[in-house]
Amino acid sequence: MPKKTHTSSTSSSSIKDKKPTGVRPSASVVLLSPENQVLLLHRVKTSSAFPSAHVFPGGNLSEFHDGAVPGPGDVKQHEDSLPYRLAAIRETFEESGILLARENGKDGKPLSVPVAERDGARKAIYKNQVRFVEWLASVGGVPDTENLIPFTRWITPSTQARRFTTQMYLYMLPLSAESDPAVAAARSEAMVPTPDGGIEITAARFDHAITWSEKQRKGEIVLFPPQCFLLYLLSQFLVGRLAGSSGLSEPVENYSAQRERLREFLATVPTASEPRAAKHPTAQIPWGEKTICPTSLGLRKSDRRTILGLDKPGPELKGTDRGGDMERVVLVRFVKGSVEDVEVRSREEVLAEERQAERTAQETKL
Repeated sequence: MPKKTHTSSTSSSSIKDKKPTGVRPSASVVLLSPENQVLLLHRVKTSSAFPSAHVFPGGNLSEFHDGAVPGPGDVKQHEDSLPYRLAAIRETFEESGILLARENGKDGKPLSVPVAERDGARKAIYKNQVRFVEWLASVGGVPDTENLIPFTRWITPSTQARRFTTQMYLYMLPLSAESDPAVAAARSEAMVPTPDGGIEITAARFDHAITWSEKQRKGEIVLFPPQCFLLYLLSQFLVGRLAGSSGLSEPVENYSAQRERLREFLATVPTASEPRAAKHPTAQIPWGEKTICPTSLGLRKSDRRTILGLDKPGPELKGTDRGGDMERVVLVRFVKGSVEDVEVRSREEVLAEERQAERTAQETKL
């Protein structure tokens, strides 16, 4: 079973025109704890994708488990569908042990499965010994596909040899999920026994979006541009416990209110506040439908970081009404297959800085 991809990245390497390689469908989940913390998995140094990085759970679609999606050349390959949702839930279960399933569908109780039975199922599913949905049915559950909220799609730039079309989802664990042993383990950054024997993932942990971003800024962890960007968006709404709060009822209400504000943000257009960006067609695409293929806008003169534009949807969707975010860019330094100094900034501000730097350089030459 092929392992593993999560979200797309780019580099400042060759920008020559060439026919892009095909994309591999994949899915990933931004999983929120009952306290609105975000789950990230730490990948090993020798991982086949994103070595040493912290990533959202997710991976490649499997026709055996998830069903088929439209093939190359069909724009529907890049749309949210049941196979993507099944893959997102299955991969989250395989990698973390957290099972996004319910007893009787969307409104049923979260499915409870003993830890030993979960671990046995994860291995059997990983080895294709049993289909994921069939195992779920055998223990009285169904995948909770209806509570997955689409949260952007990322397509790997055409300059890369390995390319993916990755559907991102947001999933909010119930505010009363404390009894789930897999969730409890991730709260304490437990070593996660994985069905691949720890080849790809070493640990899983929930933490606040702003904390993950701050750790990346300090160089304590590696986050690739998609993870940095989505955590940046989430940190505007998921701010943790209110200062001075006490007891249990108030924090739960606080976390619920944060989630409602986030839901409103994801559904609201225009998605940009800066005047120019708000007039761009991409501002009328809600976050759940945005498609982002990072595009190099050049090297920043001050620190030689690559400026990544986020408005383009990728070569497969050229000429369609799909698109990403014109208001922001990501600054990143690519280093030997990894990244450093990733930062989300206003596109208008960054490009204005570059124009000023160019004028200063020209004046210096005179």
